[in-house]
Amino acid sequence: MMITAQGKERYSRQIMIKEIGEDGQIRLAGSKVLVVGAGGLGSAVLYYLAAAGIGTIGIIDDQDVELSNLQRQILHTTSRIGMPKVESARIALQALNPEITVVPYHLRLEKPNAKKLIEQYDIIVTALDNEETRHLVNENCVDMRKPLVEGGVQGFLGRLSTIIPGEGPCYVCMSPIPDVRPKKNSETLFPMFSTTPGVIGVLQANEALKLLLKIGTPLVGRILFYDGLASCFEELNVQQVQECPCCGRS
Repeated sequence: MMITAQGKERYSRQIMIKEIGEDGQIRLAGSKVLVVGAGGLGSAVLYYLAAAGIGTIGIIDDQDVELSNLQRQILHTTSRIGMPKVESARIALQALNPEITVVPYHLRLEKPNAKKLIEQYDIIVTALDNEETRHLVNENCVDMRKPLVEGGVQGFLGRLSTIIPGEGPCYVCMSPIPDVRPKKNSETLFPMFSTTPGVIGVLQANEALKLLLKIGTPLVGRILFYDGLASCFEELNVQQVQECPCCGRS
């Protein structure tokens, strides 16, 4: 695979970084990343993965664009209200970078389709607001040894971590207590400050790019917490649970 003349100009500031260079840019062009969720987190993740030159980006989301989304879901626009989020995302990403391939999946990720979808990609990024799907993605990533970049936000707070099966704890190790919040619907909306998913989503994209380029130190065995009101980050180290029902060795 070669970088086109247009590509060399598009990614010139990135190629000049010694840890990346043309070889790294070619690696990104040959990579496939699946983002589960095209909302607030997904908007930031997807924009920066597309801008960086990920060759194939898959997007899973079963919802349509609503007016109330636009306060934080920057992939979408007022003119695309009522359109499936994955199609709105595809339009935005292809406009930003027509050299990449965007694969929209207008569906809900569930047990019958999870394995078939996840196995096609190198890295999975969760941009979700429900625990059930998080655990489903985690289980499949552990089974298939797929790296997973996990993130979550609410209000002014956010967190993220990277899961590499066999090298550190999985999501169940880090979050063994089930989420007791009610499932989200029109009557149980979670509060969200507009910039919080942007901060965490950009950091998730950064983690995914590091993994693909094999540079830096990923957040394996570490949860990074963000407090938007205090403008600070804190980190928590987490060990793999030997008795974990998902990834435990015993």
